[in-house]
Amino acid sequence: MNSGSLKSRLFIGLIMAGIAFFSYYSKMQVNAITGKSQAVTMTPQQEVTTGLQSAPQMAAEFGGLYTGKKEQDLVKTVGMKIITNSDAAKSEYQFDFHLLADPETINSFALPGGQIFITLGLLKRLKTEDQLAGVLGHEIGHVIGRHSAQQMAKDELTSGLMGAAVAATSDPYNSNNSGAIAQYVGKMITMKYGRSDELEADKFGVKYMLESGYNPEEMIQVMEVLKEALGGADRPSEFQSTHPDPDHRIIEIKRALEQYKKTGKLEW
Repeated sequence: MNSGSLKSRLFIGLIMAGIAFFSYYSKMQVNAITGKSQAVTMTPQQEVTTGLQSAPQMAAEFGGLYTGKKEQDLVKTVGMKIITNSDAAKSEYQFDFHLLADPETINSFALPGGQIFITLGLLKRLKTEDQLAGVLGHEIGHVIGRHSAQQMAKDELTSGLMGAAVAATSDPYNSNNSGAIAQYVGKMITMKYGRSDELEADKFGVKYMLESGYNPEEMIQVMEVLKEALGGADRPSEFQSTHPDPDHRIIEIKRALEQYKKTGKLEW
């Protein structure tokens, strides 16, 4: 292998990585609710537009909206109660809550800008309104935390670093090696951020339950439902998942509750 060629590739890789980091940190904004500085790629209005445009397609993937008015009204009522009684009402987002018809999938998710969904499969496993508030509060937290816009910026950073890794490590005699390294870098970055966002959304869920008069201890029962849905002891290890293990999430929820009891607030 030519040492000059290796140095040249490493130099190019470093330049590309530097550009990727510069681009990422140039997107930094302060979140008006949390006070945290974060890199985001969209304005709040762009997030709203993206969520509204994506909502019909996302609903279709889960069998469309559930037609039962009682259940749909419950989801919307609980969701809007949380919004009305929390700092989410001060945001620029347009919140709406939807019950999906899928009776088997155990899931809930939030699109950028405030479109929030829960499947019938998950709703049927919840035993109290407080547990439903925990699920919806968590998803509201993803919106307020701007996790989708933040993830887009991180994905751009990941792509830039993967490109830098390929440029720096490409070997004409072993082309598979550089691709494997790049994929590993990308996977580790993305998995780390996914777990961090989920834990922050859990803390938002606790906060919003407290502000709306719901019992935040019921968030722990929601984690038990998710743990059962994931297969109990047979579920993948936390390191292999984009989401924190439910047992880990329970520990963090209890920690947040203890913090609130001592100080009357939650720190971000």
